[in-house]
Order: sequence, then C-alpha cells, then structure tokens
Amino acid sequence: MDTKQGGFASRRRRLGAAAGAKALGCSHFEIDPGKTAFPFHFHTNTEEAIYVLEGTGTARIGAASVAVRAGDYVAHPASPEAPHALTNTGKGPLRYLALSSPTTPVTIDAVGYPDSKKIAFAAGVDPQKGLRSAALMKLIKDDVPQVGYYDDEPLAKE
Repeated sequence: MDTKQGGFASRRRRLGAAAGAKALGCSHFEIDPGKTAFPFHFHTNTEEAIYVLEGTGTARIGAASVAVRAGDYVAHPASPEAPHALTNTGKGPLRYLALSSPTTPVTIDAVGYPDSKKIAFAAGVDPQKGLRSAALMKLIKDDVPQVGYYDDEPLAKE
C-alpha cells in the first residue's frame, strides 16, 4: 500500500495479518529519502515500536530528534507525552518493521496530532486492515466539523 502527500510518503506491506495474526500488528515500511512516513502523532491506547532494517533516519520523539540506523529499536508507548514521527534523512531507502500492540474490533483509540492540533477517535478497528478501517473514525480540530487526515500537517504542503 503506497501513501503519498507532500512530504509524507511510504510503502507498506502488512505482515501480521498476512501471517495470520489476529491482534498484534507488524508491517514492513519503506520511506524514500527526505520523506516522513506519518504525521507527528501519539496514541492513547496502542503502543508502537520500530526496528530499523536498512538506511538512516531521524525519529522525532516529543521535543527530541534521535538518529536511527539499521539495527536500532525504538519503542513508542501509548501516551500524549510520547508523540512520534520518522523521517528518512539518508541517501537511500529507509526500511523498517513497525510493530503495534493488540488492536481488536472492540478497541477504542484516540490519536493526537500536536503539529496540526487534531485528534482522531477510532472505534471498531479491524486488526487486519489497521486504524483507518475503524467502523467509526472521526478527525476533529477545534470547532471544525470534519478535517482530512493530512490537513494542516506541515509536510503535506509540498
């Protein structure tokens, strides 16, 4: 699955579901140089981690920027104090495994986006299809009734 908008771009292959996982998520991601996989975000219920397979990048974790390279493992606990994003700062592809804690069809998650001041609420997530497959997913920002996933994200404007 390819996603691309402005400075955001990635290629994703879902491994967990393909291997028969029912709740534990695992995906193989590839990010081209200069691109960021996802907006800076945090989860309130889902813990994530990455294991870098190839390439170099910068993990933005809260106010810190952390250099990552092949062999590095980075955990992202579920917490508003742990927003994160990953950018390829190298010359070649950045390839990594993304792992996520159990998400079942009864899971409710709220995801915060500090840069754009959005909040996403998701309920009824299909673990085979990921967060955006939720039976109910709503992105909100202040008094705006509906916003798009990449709206107001700094890297979406290229």
